[in-house]
Amino acid sequence: MSETATTSGKTPVDFWFDPLCPWAWMTSRWVLEVEKVRDIEVHWHIMSLAVLNEDRIDELPEEYREMLATKAWQPVRVVTAAWQKHGADVLGPLYTALGTRIHNEGEGPSREAVVAALDEVGLPADLIDYFDQTDFEFDAELRASHKEGIEKVGQDVGTPVIAVPGPDGEQIAFFGPVVTPAPKGEEAARLWDGTLAVASVPGFYELKRSRTVGPDFSNL
Repeated sequence: MSETATTSGKTPVDFWFDPLCPWAWMTSRWVLEVEKVRDIEVHWHIMSLAVLNEDRIDELPEEYREMLATKAWQPVRVVTAAWQKHGADVLGPLYTALGTRIHNEGEGPSREAVVAALDEVGLPADLIDYFDQTDFEFDAELRASHKEGIEKVGQDVGTPVIAVPGPDGEQIAFFGPVVTPAPKGEEAARLWDGTLAVASVPGFYELKRSRTVGPDFSNL
């Protein structure tokens, strides 16, 4: 989507997430808070930490390699299958149900968490069959969605990726914002206004500092 407004007249925000990533989860809760205080409309898309890192997996720490080989594929396969079989409108509710269990409630990306999330949003229970499907039926669709987000922002990033309207109506994509805890109310609005402000500057690319704390889910 490259328009500066949706058919509803709201400002579009395209958001790429991997349900496993706690930082994407924090950012997603922020952007949903922004929906309450600014006239925006979020469109959810899938990206994959496993796909992102598969060409450099041997360079990563052993613990992270093990995670990418199993857990990083499982929830995102189920979410992709739900999207392909039931449409993009299921992505937001399913991500919320799944992320709440994985992150806020500390269940991690377990089969049980995914089963419960599917049940909560009224999706068929047999979608869990994709959890361990190594010859994944919708692999091409998952990779295409991932590629769309990464091509907007560049290869040297992770998740989340957001795309917002920039100068002359073109989309400007960023990795982030990486923030914890998720801002609420007017604080969320100010961060959104700042995101649009930097997107309006054609030559703006990066503003960063080192993280000193982990993700804080206490206000979610």
